[in-house]
Amino acid sequence: MTSNAAKASGRPYILVAPNGARRGRRDHPALPVTTDEIIMTARGCYAAGANGVHLHVRNAEGNHSLDAGLYRETLTELQRAAPGMDVQITTESAGVFDVTAQFECLKKVQPEWASISVREIARDPVVAPRVYALCADQGTRVQHILYDAKDVDLLEDWQLKGVVKADLTDRLLVLGRYSEGQQSDPADLDVFPFSRSNWMVCAFGAQEHACLAEAARRGGDVRVGFENSLTGPGGAPWADNAASVAALVETLGRTET
Repeated sequence: MTSNAAKASGRPYILVAPNGARRGRRDHPALPVTTDEIIMTARGCYAAGANGVHLHVRNAEGNHSLDAGLYRETLTELQRAAPGMDVQITTESAGVFDVTAQFECLKKVQPEWASISVREIARDPVVAPRVYALCADQGTRVQHILYDAKDVDLLEDWQLKGVVKADLTDRLLVLGRYSEGQQSDPADLDVFPFSRSNWMVCAFGAQEHACLAEAARRGGDVRVGFENSLTGPGGAPWADNAASVAALVETLGRTET
C-alpha cells in the first residue's frame, strides 16, 4: 500500500522496523534475528496493521549485514509469507560498511525500496552521486534518512545540484537520535523544516507512540518497532513488535476521532 493509499484509508502509512542493526535477544527475547524469525515477525505485524517492513538482515553470527544474497533470499520469503506487505531494505553502515559496500548492496539486490542516510553517503563524495544515479536507473525508491536540519540542507543542496534525482524525494525524520538518553519528544519535530515531499517519522523511547501520533496529526507517515523502542508509554516492554504495531493502530484511531 502506498503512502497516498494509506491516507485514503483514513490513517498514515505504517512501516515496522522490527530489529535494526544493533539490538539482539539480550535486549528483548522477541527481537527477530534469524531469517525465519524476521519472516514470522513481519507476517504478525502485517496482520496487526503494518503496511510495510523496514528490513535488516543478520549474518550467521547475528550481526548486521548488507549481504546481497541474504537480502534476496529474505525478500523472496517475505513475498511468499506476506504478499501484500511492502519491503524496504536498509543500507545502514552501522559503523561497519563504507559507501562502496552500500553501493554494491543496492546494485546486487536491486530492491524496489531502500532507506539511505545522506549523512552516511556523504562520507564518500565520489561514490555518492553513483549511489543515487544507480537507484534512479534501476527504479529503486529511496527514503532519505535525516537526523537534523543540517541533513535536510545537505539533501536539498544535492537535489539542486542534480546529485539526487528529482523524483527521489521521500524522507524519514529521525527524532531524538542524539538526545540525552535517546528519548524522543513530539517537539523534536519542530527542528525539521516543512516539506511537501512524502515524509515519515521514527522516534526513540517511552514517547515513541506519542511522537508518531503527532507526526500523523501533522500529515506524516510513521515507522514503529523494536529498532527504535522496546517499551510502551509506561515503560513496560511490548510482548513483541506486533503488539506495538497494534497499540499504535489503536492510538492513531483515537487520534482520528
